[in-house]
Amino acid sequence: MEYELSMTTAEWEKHLGSEVRRVRVARDLTQDDLARRANVSISTIRYLEAGRGSSLATLIRVAKVLDRTEWLASFAPAEPSISPMELLREKDRRAKVERSRVRKKIDTQ
Repeated sequence: MEYELSMTTAEWEKHLGSEVRRVRVARDLTQDDLARRANVSISTIRYLEAGRGSSLATLIRVAKVLDRTEWLASFAPAEPSISPMELLREKDRRAKVERSRVRKKIDTQ
């Protein structure tokens, strides 16, 4: 939607909250049901649906319960990428190789 480009953060929060509420009601879930299934408090669901802020972790949990992970799909990397942890391990391995010293034999003659 074209209007989405000009939406403020507060407008996005309200929009996402409305979508969560719409899907929850369509699935015949109460706020309490959704909160228990997503392992969050009922007040967290109320804040989310009211568009008054929420954490990314909460949004992910709720999207999974509502079977709406496509809401999150646009954030996924386009192609498989190298793990940041693997990059760090490789950097550490290279640093260890560079730090290794060659010991000279002392001539005791």
